[in-house]
Amino acid sequence: MEIDKAIRESDDRRLKAKYNNAIYVIQRALALYSIEEVAFSFNGGKDSTVLLHLLRAGHFLHQVEYGHSNGDLSDREFTFPIRTIYFESPSAFPEISSFTYETADSYGVQLDILRQDFKSGLEALLKAKPIRAIFLGVRIGDPTAVGQEQFSPSSSGWPPFMRVNPILDWSYRDVWAFLLTCKVQYCGLYDQGYTSIGSIHDTVPNALLCIKDSAVGKQKFRPAYMLSDGRLERAGRARKSSLIAGRVPAVSNGLKCVEPNQSSLSFGIIEDQLGPSLCRKLHSIGWLVSQIAIVQNDVDSVAEEVERRKSMSDMVPDEEYKEYLSQLFGDKYTGDHNEMARLPEGITELLQHEKLPVPLIMCHNVIVLSATNVDELDVQWDALIDSRSTSLLTSLGPFVSKHLTTSLTDIEVAQPLSKISVEFPDIYIGCYRKSRTGPLAITFEGKDQEKVEAAMEAISLKLSSVVKQISL
Repeated sequence: MEIDKAIRESDDRRLKAKYNNAIYVIQRALALYSIEEVAFSFNGGKDSTVLLHLLRAGHFLHQVEYGHSNGDLSDREFTFPIRTIYFESPSAFPEISSFTYETADSYGVQLDILRQDFKSGLEALLKAKPIRAIFLGVRIGDPTAVGQEQFSPSSSGWPPFMRVNPILDWSYRDVWAFLLTCKVQYCGLYDQGYTSIGSIHDTVPNALLCIKDSAVGKQKFRPAYMLSDGRLERAGRARKSSLIAGRVPAVSNGLKCVEPNQSSLSFGIIEDQLGPSLCRKLHSIGWLVSQIAIVQNDVDSVAEEVERRKSMSDMVPDEEYKEYLSQLFGDKYTGDHNEMARLPEGITELLQHEKLPVPLIMCHNVIVLSATNVDELDVQWDALIDSRSTSLLTSLGPFVSKHLTTSLTDIEVAQPLSKISVEFPDIYIGCYRKSRTGPLAITFEGKDQEKVEAAMEAISLKLSSVVKQISL
């Protein structure tokens, strides 16, 4: 099975963990229900494509585990027996429909084509077939994912069946890591800047992937896997009232074209008070804290930080740095100081400056400031800025920040803030409270003062609308 082999040979430990968990969910479902009692809802989208191949791998491994196969079957010999449902719609992109049928043909998938709405189609199907569980490509963050778990009974008012969600805990990054690692085909729209595909009436390319081709005067788009912030996956989903018939230019979703890698949303723009407070609380119960990492408030950033911590290079004594320490400590230099000279092997550069008794340490694009107090930090910072020995700290222009406060609750401001973050993708927007009952402060930060002020004015208008609705 090529899928399992590709994952096993990958160096992406996060992807392996996600894969193993998804396979466990699939195998558990196949152990609970017979093959006639399960179905798979396939729609040709990226999440659904991931689930198709996970099901292929999961069923294959399930067969091997129960002795129904010795594992020697080639991919062409392996058939896909799970009933697969496809809801055909006149509003679907032609590319999605074509990809769905081509994929089914390639992997021997027998499609049950339904031309009704999802609920009516399921009701008819479940009356005709003994289906008790349906595999769905639902992920956290999807509108339908609220309240769901990996095994969740259908909602009230729907025909009874078990919803099985093997990739519920997968992120946008995980989906693309899987597709690219396994080298499987996906719908070509994703290479044209589409990041979340609905119908032709509400989907456009994601403007955050827009690039300007000055040679031909046209817009082009980077592929979906280059979207750096998975939280903006649905930025290409436009409101129906703003669209015209047929394909719609990317600008119609209210976003301007921005250069790649621009940050668009950030949370917790405030002096770090949680870190020291948490350290004190942990210390009070006997724990020691060796490191604190500050990352963006999204699952991909947290996961990547964990991976960095887990995959640090081997530490070895650096002879050049040992020499600096020896000169610094003189006769007091002992073998214990060798521990201070242990640096990541093969990736370390020493940044020297006349103001510093020992050089700063640079590992790849990480600069280590070894200050133990504010005065030492000031000296090291001034030396770093003065030396300009690295392009990491090239001046990019100062940030402009504005803020406002409101007595509205977090829930009341959540939707307006979400809309503003999409309208102003190059403005950092954050919110916090200094105390549990204090007012909510909303911050706006960016390099362009006019855009910062425009973002603040826009949210003020939206919040005023919220207040009026509440008062009514």
